Amino acid sequence: MATDPHLRPAPSNWRWRAGPVEGDVVVFDLDGVLSDARDRQHLLEPPWPDWRSFFEAAGDDPVIEEVGTLLAAIDSRYPIVLLTARPLRIQPQTLGWLDRNDLRWDLLVMRDMGDYDAAREFKERTAHELRAAGINPVLAFEDDRRNVDMFRANGIPCVYIHSGYYD
Repeated sequence: MATDPHLRPAPSNWRWRAGPVEGDVVVFDLDGVLSDARDRQHLLEPPWPDWRSFFEAAGDDPVIEEVGTLLAAIDSRYPIVLLTARPLRIQPQTLGWLDRNDLRWDLLVMRDMGDYDAAREFKERTAHELRAAGINPVLAFEDDRRNVDMFRANGIPCVYIHSGYYD
């Protein structure tokens, strides 16, 4: 007998705002899309990028105003999935930032503890997990062209937001 995917527990790195959603959703990245991380980009400069400090400072970013406005304007029948390669250990800072900035979201997916895959692989795996759970991404917003290409290759239209981080 087949198991209903909706009855399976969500992965531990998924955080629902008010309970599970299903059907068509819109996906947003955080850093460089909703969150302006320019003031912490220097932490990633060679020769030794400091990812720990970079992520620890994530709660202080301003919202990218135009993308925040776009997020608010999306029809409410589309739940919002925030899919970020931020590590799960900074979930409290991320949730605080979302709350302080009154940003709309229904599901926050962060990189799980011990996951050191590239962001592209993490996000591609998550897109498959979303679909297996009955959650269908119909549009995504990304600032990393590798992730844009990945979404498009998986049949998910993706809008490229130029953050300047990947030039």
